[in-house]
Amino acid sequence: MSATFDPTSQGRPFPLAGRFLRGLALLLLVFVAAPEARAQNFQSQAPFAFLLDSDSGAVLYEKSADDPMVPASMAKIATALVAFQEIGAGRLNLDSEIGISENAWRKGGAPARGTTMFAMVRSRIKLSDILQGLIVQAGNDAAIALAEAIAGDEATFGRVMTERVRALGLTKSVFRNATGMPDPEQRVTARELALLANHIVKTYPELYKIFGQKEFTWNKIRQVNRNPLLTMEIGADGLQTGDLEESGYGLVGSAIENGQRLIVVVNGLKNGRDRAAEARKLLEWGFRAFEKRQLFADGEVIGEASVYGGEKGRIALRTKGAVSLLLPRGAGERLSARIVYQGPLNVPVQEGAAVAQLVVSRGDVKTLEVPLYAAETVKAGSLQSRALDALLEVSTGWVRQALARITRS
Repeated sequence: MSATFDPTSQGRPFPLAGRFLRGLALLLLVFVAAPEARAQNFQSQAPFAFLLDSDSGAVLYEKSADDPMVPASMAKIATALVAFQEIGAGRLNLDSEIGISENAWRKGGAPARGTTMFAMVRSRIKLSDILQGLIVQAGNDAAIALAEAIAGDEATFGRVMTERVRALGLTKSVFRNATGMPDPEQRVTARELALLANHIVKTYPELYKIFGQKEFTWNKIRQVNRNPLLTMEIGADGLQTGDLEESGYGLVGSAIENGQRLIVVVNGLKNGRDRAAEARKLLEWGFRAFEKRQLFADGEVIGEASVYGGEKGRIALRTKGAVSLLLPRGAGERLSARIVYQGPLNVPVQEGAAVAQLVVSRGDVKTLEVPLYAAETVKAGSLQSRALDALLEVSTGWVRQALARITRS
């Protein structure tokens, strides 16, 4: 069941059935400012495209972002994730030696005539070099060797890749091998590739630097990074390209300008030139067309949630850190915001517990989703019957005022 508010109704909610909402408690606010920003007329030629602001998580552009697509070598980002996690857990270190089996050499090395780091069969190579072969050179031999070292074989490693991204909340991507070579079941989405890349950027900043390395020499063979963004002087420092006949040309990239990092994904393009042009166009548009507006300060109360059977009938909700939005420069915007939680909350509720989500949308695009945390502890008490519509009216006021504030500034 849900409640909807009209800004012209002076905060009076539409009727709700019952005094408590047992399922999904949903607060929806619509604020209408000036007409849609001209920036939203931007269109990418890529069949699949996604642009993400790293810091806020704001979605600046999406096109077929949740449709399944073939990742090609962009799957190696997930391969790198697993390796980084193994390092973080202490099961591997950069000096660990990785063996190059005949299988890795034959399927991913020089005999396969694909992208390779030219590792010698039955050699042992430090993980630090294997990672450069995987990321800088897109080496299939490096990917297979990593898979065998971590999981025993590539098929098992594919299941590990899928499990690891599931743990990050990525529910649609399925991996079947470490290289990104064709497999009918191996599919990803543009949104989830961007979220995966952003997780790596934030969680493994030192290891992420490998993605920005412009060249690597192994076995006396120098290879340059295949990411065309790295040579464009636009602040790019990652991540990975991919192309297969069935996927077209794709790229996951990241760039920083004036302290702002954007993550871009494009896929399905006809050639490498179009891939580079579309990725650059999206990044430059994102940096130029948007500006950051603060919605809530660090520690500011965002709303409230109902509590069932507690000493208090409501609990204040806060985020961890400030909440900011990216909005088109110099134009009004149609925004909607909602607080979503399973309610009423059952006691006891501990201060700092994640109990809800703040979701902000710009038109049909969900631009921001951040967790909300209990601002206090509520213990069990006598049952307090409180009308849910009163709760929603108070919560709506906070969000309405915040949205009005940023759109006027």
